Amino acid sequence: MSFYITTPIYYVNDAPHIGHAYTTIVADVLTRYHKLFGEETYFLTGTDEHGQKVQSAADARGLDPQTHVDELVERFRDIWKELEIDYDFFIRTTMPFHKQVVQDCLQKLYDKGEIYEDSYEGWYSVSEEMFYSERELVDGKSPQGKEVKKITEKNYFFKMSKYQDQLLKHIEDNPQFIQPDTKKNEVLGFLAKPLTDLCISRPKSRLAWGVELPFDRSYVTYVWFDALLNYATAIGYGQGAEKEQLFNKFWKDAIHLIGKDILTTHSVYWPTMLMALEIPLPKQIFAHGWWLNEDDAKMSKSEGKVVSPLDMKDIVGVDGLRYFLTREIYLGNDAKFSKELVVSKLNAELANNLGNLMSRTVKLACKNFDGVPPSSLKDARTSGLMELAVGTAKRVKQEIDTMSPNTALGHVVDLLDATNKYLDELAPWKTVKEDKDAAAESLYAALEVLRISAVLLSPVMPSKMNELLERLGITAPADIAAAEKWGILEPGAALVAGDPLFPRAELPS
Repeated sequence: MSFYITTPIYYVNDAPHIGHAYTTIVADVLTRYHKLFGEETYFLTGTDEHGQKVQSAADARGLDPQTHVDELVERFRDIWKELEIDYDFFIRTTMPFHKQVVQDCLQKLYDKGEIYEDSYEGWYSVSEEMFYSERELVDGKSPQGKEVKKITEKNYFFKMSKYQDQLLKHIEDNPQFIQPDTKKNEVLGFLAKPLTDLCISRPKSRLAWGVELPFDRSYVTYVWFDALLNYATAIGYGQGAEKEQLFNKFWKDAIHLIGKDILTTHSVYWPTMLMALEIPLPKQIFAHGWWLNEDDAKMSKSEGKVVSPLDMKDIVGVDGLRYFLTREIYLGNDAKFSKELVVSKLNAELANNLGNLMSRTVKLACKNFDGVPPSSLKDARTSGLMELAVGTAKRVKQEIDTMSPNTALGHVVDLLDATNKYLDELAPWKTVKEDKDAAAESLYAALEVLRISAVLLSPVMPSKMNELLERLGITAPADIAAAEKWGILEPGAALVAGDPLFPRAELPS
């Protein structure tokens, strides 16, 4: 099996904030899980570098747009490196191979009669770089609440309306194509009304920074037509048989992980473009929710209410931030974000639960057994814990396969909760004085749970879980098979207590 996941390509003018980090971390976590399951994976992210806002920002700085984006793109690369994002390819829409394929696709559609010239009058949002019809406006603004202005000009149009029925049929025949179901229903509601054709050009007199139309050099293409094609060009589409091997291998399994605010472009514009180009549609478009600020509104740079992922990393660490963003929100829903909530959650589930379990078991085992104690299964409670532990891997995999990483982590938390309860009942710190064999049994069981939990949490917290496994004397790379077995820890093996794995986090005063 193979797994191909993409994030949106982020608009290069925006500094990465917690929303960008969320999408990218979740994509990274899902990729690492599928690697853990033994699958071949490909993870794509990158930056969207054309359009009006980029041109305007470059002009304001007195730079040509290419120099401008060359500087800004490094912010994303640097932050993804700090957050341990292990992508396979970082695409930039200014890359020559991408621009060439975009032009080839435009020419192909023009030659097929799928693109035509006409005059256009519509409402244009500069901030979103999108045209809206009168019926799409909400209180005189775009559906996202952005200012619009009326524009009349000659442009080129893609016959998007031609593919409305075909797209509807595909959605009906493939119920998992758009997820979650609430978002699929939104798209079906949008498609219940007649679909208009899509304006796919901008005159150079208004916007010069973009990919030129190959059939009319006085125009550049609409930034979304350019940007959406990245998901295919990045894995070799349109670049000859050798490079297209990657496309042929992964495209059938493509999952586009996006924010819900770009649902229409990905679920209507993109599929109809692919249909016209005779390219199979991706496996799934999954729209996640937003992180909300204290006013229950989407974090917005324009409103000045955003959180930098690096600010949070400095408070709770990289692994802590990755854990919170994966654990706190059900993929598809909105959730409130605050520094206080992050600290509270991590102290409860990492410091008090996982960290405390490791600290007390390793210290007791080192003090009383000089390492891993001998194992046994004499107590029915130990057998019950073992069954729960070895079954957790299967439950985690089921949740990951259905794009529910927070629920997957919930199964591990349940296992850790059960283990702490088990230890409280058997109290090895007491029984070690009167029944050393019983103490050894409960400590060994707790250490095995820690090992299994570390494997299952490694895609979320790679550095900390690698450290935990090393402290347990495990040096082999983690794989799912290791989480499905009981008894891998060797009695007598050395353990390392060390400092607390997850010190309690504190907000700066």
